[in-house]
Amino acid sequence: MCRWAAHIGAPIFLSELISAPEHSLIEQARSSQKCKTAVNADGFGVAWYAHRSEPGLYRDVYPAWSDPNLKALADQVKSPMFLAHVRASTGTAISRNNCHPFASGTWSFMHNGQIGQFDRLRKSADMAIPDALYHARKGATDSEAIFLIALGQGLDLAPKLAMQKAVRILHDIAVSQNVTPRLRMALAFSDGETLYTVRYATDAHPPSLYYRRNDAGNGWIVVSEPLQPQDDWKSVAPNSFSTFRTDTVTHEVFDVCLDPLEKPKDLDEFVDVHCA
Repeated sequence: MCRWAAHIGAPIFLSELISAPEHSLIEQARSSQKCKTAVNADGFGVAWYAHRSEPGLYRDVYPAWSDPNLKALADQVKSPMFLAHVRASTGTAISRNNCHPFASGTWSFMHNGQIGQFDRLRKSADMAIPDALYHARKGATDSEAIFLIALGQGLDLAPKLAMQKAVRILHDIAVSQNVTPRLRMALAFSDGETLYTVRYATDAHPPSLYYRRNDAGNGWIVVSEPLQPQDDWKSVAPNSFSTFRTDTVTHEVFDVCLDPLEKPKDLDEFVDVHCA
């Protein structure tokens, strides 16, 4: 499992999420509170948007607390949109190519969760990545596979639908191999203009996900677990697709088994998912 934090709104220093808060992302790398693994020391990364449409990307394999370059970068770089991540591997190697966030074109993506026994599913998952995108497959994680499959399903045109299709593809692969847990995920992705998140699981254990307005009230912070002890953090409901813009947030049902003409279930209704 992993920890991550994202921001959208008026530009702030990366350090306002990564290093400054009482329970900053660096502190969560050492001692997370809402994660199966308290230590997330298998690498880190940050993707940020500033002067170009493509994100800047800095990743490495060291524990986040041990790299002085990360703190120096976070203290100096301001951005209206950034995604930051500390990694705890669920089985794949500790390498820079396996560190989040991943980026392709204007998109960046990061993930906390797992596809059960992914080593058994990896070949089938890789085959679901379109040939035109397979050159971007640099690592071996389930996370990168989700991202590239979603890009191939039309992420540029319809982010929610494309991600639902990608997750359904991976769900069906897991079912065909009879592996569990099938899917657990709290993921974030952005095109530099909008921040999207998903909290989803095919069992009763979706990874945690919280959000709040930033301190200036001109943007949003979305996190795996709260950065400070304030009581205004809101938990994202299970099976949710959320869209964050500077002034608004919307939550929709995320259901990979839902027929497009079927009435969506209420967000408060959490149902174990078994697609036909």
